Order: sequence, then structure tokens, then C-alpha cells
Amino acid sequence: MDQEIVFYHNPRSRAQMAHWMLEEVGAPYRIHPIDFAKAEHKAPDFLAINPMGKLPTITHRGVVVTETAAIIAYLADAFPAAGLAPAVDDPARGAYYRWLFFGAGCIEPALIDMMLKRPPVEAKAALGYGSYDDVVGTLKGALSAGPYLLGQRFTAADVYVGSELNWAMMFDAPGLKGEAVIDAYLARLTARPAYRRVAPAPDAAPA
Repeated sequence: MDQEIVFYHNPRSRAQMAHWMLEEVGAPYRIHPIDFAKAEHKAPDFLAINPMGKLPTITHRGVVVTETAAIIAYLADAFPAAGLAPAVDDPARGAYYRWLFFGAGCIEPALIDMMLKRPPVEAKAALGYGSYDDVVGTLKGALSAGPYLLGQRFTAADVYVGSELNWAMMFDAPGLKGEAVIDAYLARLTARPAYRRVAPAPDAAPA
């Protein structure tokens, strides 16, 4: 079966996160550009693949995979030689899942709410992430042991969380911008050859 991945991509979207991951795993892929200005993400042929009309989206071995965290997790497992996910029977698999989905379930919504200046919710329990300060404090604690989320091991969770933090730096996210532990973490990640090959444009932002 054809191993080539078809990668639906626009550089000013979350597809940049998947692009970095594709480079990290060394997967064979072909970019299918999506032009937002022409509303190609809402065209019938693309909606037939992803009814949400969102990026990133990939197809691989006849299967469609959407949602950034799912794509990153899928690629780590589909290309195990890259060593970006602990094996299923490795106890570190739990920590890996924890931080990968902390990125999806806590970091991203907290950043979006902060960026859009949504009014705070009195009952923190009503929010999946609790509060922005809870998220930032938890993340800093995880990285303080460093150098990566799983200690000495770089994984796909770092691709996802690191991508989100890079994006947060673009709008001076409080508690993150200028923090030594965050700056050091991002410096390590952005020095990676795979990241540098697909470094996002300075004004890129999720769409």
C-alpha cells in the first residue's frame, strides 16, 4: 500500500505543527496547498475529505486523519523508527499521552481564551483547563526538570506543545513571554533541524 502521505497545508494555520512533525519522522509526504483567500478549505472536494474545512488534514494508506494532536500522535506511531513516542508497553507512554493531550485540552483553549480576552468564568470547574494561571504553572513545573516534557527524551508531545508556545510568543502571552524556563525550552526545540526546515512565517497564526 502507498506509504506517501497527502498533506493538506497552508503555512498560516495549525498545519505548520503537522509539517514539523512530518519532518521529524521522515515520512514521505506530498503537500497539497490550500488557499484560504480562495476559500479552498470550504470547497466541496476538500469538505468531502474533512467536513470541518480545517487544517491540518492528512490522508495515509486510504485513511483520513484530522485534528492536530491526532495527526501528531498518529505519525509518531505510524513511523516508530523516528522514536518520537514511547512504546505501548513502556510506562513512559502514560506521561507522553498526558502532555500531548494537555496541549490539546488545556494549553490551546487557555491561550485562545486569553488571546480573545474572553471574560473569566467564576466556576473554574466549568472549564476543562481550570484557569490560564493553572495551565501556565503546570507547564512551567513540567519543564523545570527539562530539558523536555519527558525529561531527557524529545517526543511528539514536544512538537505539539512547543508549536503552541511558539505561537503564544507572537502575542506576548503573559506568564510565558520572557520566562527563562520557556525561553530555554523553545531555544532547544527551534534549533532542531526538522523545525528549521519548516519554520513558520513570522506572522503565521492558527486558522
